[in-house]
Amino acid sequence: MKLIANAIIMAFTQTGDPTIRENIQAWQKLDTDEQLALFWFIYTEMGDAITPAAPNASTVSPEIAEGLFNQVKALDHEQQLQLQRDLINRVDSQMSRQYGSLSDTTKLLFWYRLAQGMDENTIIPMPEDYELSDDAEGLLDKIKALSFEQQITLFRDYVSPMGAEPKAGAEI
Repeated sequence: MKLIANAIIMAFTQTGDPTIRENIQAWQKLDTDEQLALFWFIYTEMGDAITPAAPNASTVSPEIAEGLFNQVKALDHEQQLQLQRDLINRVDSQMSRQYGSLSDTTKLLFWYRLAQGMDENTIIPMPEDYELSDDAEGLLDKIKALSFEQQITLFRDYVSPMGAEPKAGAEI
């Protein structure tokens, strides 16, 4: 079973860089809430450096990311958390399919907007007393040690396979 899980994880990584692949695989092996927490801690510690990369990329669609963000913002906090969990777990729902239809860079901007929303309390915030596990803390340190280009590639490759595949026709 572990071999199958590793093959699935490998199939969803896009880069040939073994360091990035290893970090993505370690991130994906964390439980869902720990993956979300790691994303939050990355945003709080590195958001200023990452901010310029997502909104200005040539393949990003800020209006589309903002539209999906506004749909999430309209949900109550528990629904917001569940949607984030569903995206990571690739649950098939309309919002997950909408997310799945986005470009990788727009997905990255969407997650950045979610983190901003958490900061502004419009998206369910991280519990103030939350502490990362030792595994997640070690991974955060490894990610911080990567070059800026490697970090952006890692984040893009991490968010890319999330969500569900869009359906043909009007069902998204």
